[in-house]
Amino acid sequence: MEINGVEIEDNFAEAFGIKVSRILITAATKKLALIAATEATGYGTSVIGCPAEAGIDGYVPPQKTPDGRPGYVIMICNMNKDKLDHELLERVGMCILTAATTAVFDWMDEPDEKLKTGQKLKFFGDGYEQTLDIQGRKVHSIPLMSGDFLVEAELGIRAGVAGGNFFILAENQPAGLLAADAAVDAIEAVPGAITPFPGGIVASGSKVGSTKYKFLGASTNEKMCVTLKDEVEGCQIPENVNGVYEIVIDGVDEDAVKAAMKAGIEAAVKIAGVIQISAGNFGGNLGKYQIKLHELF
Repeated sequence: MEINGVEIEDNFAEAFGIKVSRILITAATKKLALIAATEATGYGTSVIGCPAEAGIDGYVPPQKTPDGRPGYVIMICNMNKDKLDHELLERVGMCILTAATTAVFDWMDEPDEKLKTGQKLKFFGDGYEQTLDIQGRKVHSIPLMSGDFLVEAELGIRAGVAGGNFFILAENQPAGLLAADAAVDAIEAVPGAITPFPGGIVASGSKVGSTKYKFLGASTNEKMCVTLKDEVEGCQIPENVNGVYEIVIDGVDEDAVKAAMKAGIEAAVKIAGVIQISAGNFGGNLGKYQIKLHELF
């Protein structure tokens, strides 16, 4: 299969289940909301080493938020519910409550269950906290030096999908980077999906374990390293490819991940110098979701 002259390899992305939260951060200005969203999603690229996978889902204009202020939706993910509960409490408490003028609302459609994040955070008010009703939402108001911090009492979580991905193989690094950037921009318009790596772009595709070091849980995917093309047996990079980037996607469900992959690939193949689109998998041994590239189109 080809799209815009770019080969779409007959391959699949292997994804796995994860617990997902989706919350809305509002603030007095769009800039302040983005600052809080950025802080709250830091150190959240991969659960290989990070305590969560996290990213900004999208912007919500004032006319669509519960308090009539601009906001950003973020997603925080972990495979373990208790660890996700901990991460929500820490990130909301340390990165959002501390940010100027912010408020937090649950933004998960059809949650499987709810965590009492706001209920726990209210005690920071040391007995001066109050409970409000905002458009039918139970919200705790916590007094701060700068004013009150509002947080919804419970935040919803549901079973989502992590690890959706595709590889961009280009004739050189600049072309691959432009294509990856275009892909991330396109995915930003897909609700319920995030690209958790820095700027949405993965420079360091990995494999499970290591061939040489037993203490490693993951190591570089040497068969996709452009500088090892002439050294590694079974190299998977075509001779005319000298730039490879991966886009990894987490979503509230499989449909969101598929939509994000499709949008990203369609944007990437429009960039001159892109030669092939592929995907990463482990032969079906890692995750229960196999998202076939050809079936996206």
